[in-house]
Amino acid sequence: MSRKASFPTENPEWTEDDFRKARPASALPAEILKAFPRTRGPQKAAKKVPISIRLSEEVIERFKADGPGWQARIDEALKKAVGL
Repeated sequence: MSRKASFPTENPEWTEDDFRKARPASALPAEILKAFPRTRGPQKAAKKVPISIRLSEEVIERFKADGPGWQARIDEALKKAVGL
């Protein structure tokens, strides 16, 4: 990150010594790990249904050419096409 923290004393930049002393979270005792469950939280939007659909290679290449999020863009194009 190129931007510095607003309060460097609250979130100081790590030193080589900090990195050397660091340990993975998996090394923590089980009772501490229980306090930080690994959950994704509630869905922000309605869930989508996974399906298998055959599309022409040209369509897939066109949507993928715009980068990440191509499946969502196909979803939006289909919604628009059917008037949703």
